[in-house]
Amino acid sequence: MRVLLTATVQSHICQFHRPLAEVLHRYGCEVHVAAKDNLQEKNGLKLDFADKIFDVPFSRSPKSRDNFKAYRQLKKIMEAGGYDVVHCNTPMGGIVTRLAARTARKRGCKVYYTAHGFHFYKGAPKINWMIYYPAEKLMSHFTDLLITITKEDDTLAKKKFSVDSVRVHGVGVNESKYEAVSSEEIVHLREELSCRDKFVILCVGELNRNKNQKTVLKAFAKAVRQCPDIVLLLAGNGANENVLKDLARQLNISENVCFLGYRTDLERYTNMCDLVVSMSYREGLPLNIMEAMLCGKPVIASDNRGHRELIKDGETGYLLPPDGVEELSEKILELCRHKDIRNKMSCRARAEVEPFKSKNVISELKKIYGLDN
Repeated sequence: MRVLLTATVQSHICQFHRPLAEVLHRYGCEVHVAAKDNLQEKNGLKLDFADKIFDVPFSRSPKSRDNFKAYRQLKKIMEAGGYDVVHCNTPMGGIVTRLAARTARKRGCKVYYTAHGFHFYKGAPKINWMIYYPAEKLMSHFTDLLITITKEDDTLAKKKFSVDSVRVHGVGVNESKYEAVSSEEIVHLREELSCRDKFVILCVGELNRNKNQKTVLKAFAKAVRQCPDIVLLLAGNGANENVLKDLARQLNISENVCFLGYRTDLERYTNMCDLVVSMSYREGLPLNIMEAMLCGKPVIASDNRGHRELIKDGETGYLLPPDGVEELSEKILELCRHKDIRNKMSCRARAEVEPFKSKNVISELKKIYGLDN
């Protein structure tokens, strides 16, 4: 079997589809990737599991002419590739790929699309429903299988779209990678960051408006006034980096905040921290939250459909309004001061994340590709 994986950018394939590529290789399949090469921005992230890689100029903007170039290039790739399955991801990557794959489908190629969180959902802005919903409804006619990763999206897909759909438990959290970090490594990293005896908070995500690190910084500033020995680590890069650094200076918390940049070794930081925070406005099914739960970390997160899928409020963490600066500050202080609460949440988090481990997701993917026969 020959499979083409597509997405708007190559970093998406690197971060989320290694388990799929590995299981396909295990069964003798050939895996090709078509996406825009953005890996220079990602601090050493490598696409080292594909048999062939095509640099295709997708754009996240529906208005960009680059998507017309991507469409034409994809058609040529598919004509020459003789693919059995084309598996697309991300909104624009998914739309352009499915349009380009119409001829390939007539020759028997199957087209799969993984929705990593529809942009239209309960509570989403009306503009999202006006643009993304009709686009996805139209694209469903060019799709053989729609794969969803949240209960809400699965229900919506089955109700609204005339396409076969199946839900999987995300992209799989790598238990072997995250469970391999030793206590010695954790101590060394804490010493390296000068926070051995401090309460460490980790916030992971691209530095952009949606990830809403501004609320995290404002709440953290309030908490620091009462507990000076706390540290915030921000992992990620993005357009808002300078804005966020300026905000940290304005709030007089620069000495307590460390901007880590884009990291390929998040397993070290997730294991060494005491608390994970995420206040994003929109999420599909966030891998960083699963990784935190796997490491037994309590999570304070914004109340959105992706976080609700994973976090049980008051049991494995807390769900708060995305702009709730006061609420977030109070919960940070509570968990900083009460280790017993953190320990209870830790045990529950590890149990709740079990279905999302790579080994279970791989079993689900094998069924989709007919590799379990």
